Amino acid sequence: MANHKSAFKRAGQNEIRRLRNRGVKTRVKNVIKEVQAAKAEKPDEIVKEPMINAQSTIDKAAKKGVLHKRTAARKVSRLAKLANSTQS
Repeated sequence: MANHKSAFKRAGQNEIRRLRNRGVKTRVKNVIKEVQAAKAEKPDEIVKEPMINAQSTIDKAAKKGVLHKRTAARKVSRLAKLANSTQS
């Protein structure tokens, strides 16, 4: 545990950020699952609505620094590839 005031404050800031980041990461995982579920439901159609929502959410997570920009780009790329594929 922290032994002086600045370290104690830093520990508190880290905890607040951890909780905020956890919510953003969970949201990213959920929108990815929504795109995958929509694609499984309608395998021959391009899944536009969930894909747009997922891309927006992932990009916001990268902008906030929760995800690295290349990680976000990779996730969006893989989702786009899935959404545009003709087979499920």
